[in-house]
Amino acid sequence: MATVLHSAPRFASNEGVKDALVTALGDMVVSSKEQHGEIVLTVKRESIEDALRLLRDEHGYQQLMEMAGVDYPQRAERFEVVYMLLSLTKNHRVMVKVSTDEATPVPTVTTLWPNAGWLEREVFDMYGVLFDGNTDLRRILTDYGFEGHPFRKDFPLTGYHELRYSEEEKRVVYEPVELAQDFRSFDFMSPWEGAEYILPGDEKAHEPPVDDPKTTEKPEQTGAGAKADEKAAEHTKADPPKMEDGKKEEGE
Repeated sequence: MATVLHSAPRFASNEGVKDALVTALGDMVVSSKEQHGEIVLTVKRESIEDALRLLRDEHGYQQLMEMAGVDYPQRAERFEVVYMLLSLTKNHRVMVKVSTDEATPVPTVTTLWPNAGWLEREVFDMYGVLFDGNTDLRRILTDYGFEGHPFRKDFPLTGYHELRYSEEEKRVVYEPVELAQDFRSFDFMSPWEGAEYILPGDEKAHEPPVDDPKTTEKPEQTGAGAKADEKAAEHTKADPPKMEDGKKEEGE
């Protein structure tokens, strides 16, 4: 079998990569770190297109593999948009991040990778992040008329609307979410760590003490003895039953 040679190493090293990329990006870099075996670069929002173009054209990160959003409600710029790049020739990955808020758009990178169109639509749909220059920025995962952005931390777990099939109207209908109050009361207490209330079934764990327990302290209380033996022998035959005529015992 012929040996296949490839320039990409089986396991790529991060040694020296972060410093080289930070030097190349210059003032576009806000911060950089290597964490969990990955290189993460945070760049200025307005420079994201130029930064990714430089990484693609001059450093061999040819593919945009994925985009993701993150929500940090406590921050002024609560959203992060994460770009995950792959170098096929180096077998190496790098993550690039920008920060933004609900009103400030992020420059699109559809000018660099056509697949960014759908990826930006997903981040917009789930988080509400706007992308300047994306000519088809519409929802991609949620249904028509969906309200809100479900991956935001302040989005209710039950949502705002529910859908069901109506037998009367013979179609799918949308209705405001109505849940019984029992499903809206959450105490977030773990029974394994010790809840402050009695869980169903726990009331059986502590039985009240018996006032007058029955005990067997004397032989006559057991029911055993000569009288019991005589009673048991009343209907007991002393001799075994005789065999019917014509039948012989085994071995004869």
